[in-house]
Amino acid sequence: MSGDFAREWHRERAGVTDQHAAMRLNSAPTEPFAPGGSGGFASTPAEKQTAANTIESELQPRTKKATEHADEATNTAQKGFEGWDTAGALKKVSDTWDQQARNLMGRLSGEKTALRGASGLFVRNDTGLENQFLVSGSKLNGL
Repeated sequence: MSGDFAREWHRERAGVTDQHAAMRLNSAPTEPFAPGGSGGFASTPAEKQTAANTIESELQPRTKKATEHADEATNTAQKGFEGWDTAGALKKVSDTWDQQARNLMGRLSGEKTALRGASGLFVRNDTGLENQFLVSGSKLNGL
């Protein structure tokens, strides 16, 4: 019996090792990262705005509603167990849930703000660089 286990363990361990080796970065990607590349990492200002609007109109209200629903259910259960240790445990769970929900709402708000601000930052940065090139006294200007 132990010999069968050892053989099976060896096969499983070898499979995990092979899996990890396949996930290592062994070479550079074939497509360029410069403009004109695959475009898999880029998003347009409109896509950023859509994502920010989704956070504002769907994720934040639904998260708030789910939090309130959980609070109501937990408060009802807590009243049902009044006088038992379970009531205290439910209070602790409720407090932890509320803190995590506040953290999530803060994170959603931060992501929404970042999405809305990122587009403007990139445009201002590009415009600033363009102006630097136009103003520079390169001898190549006018050729």
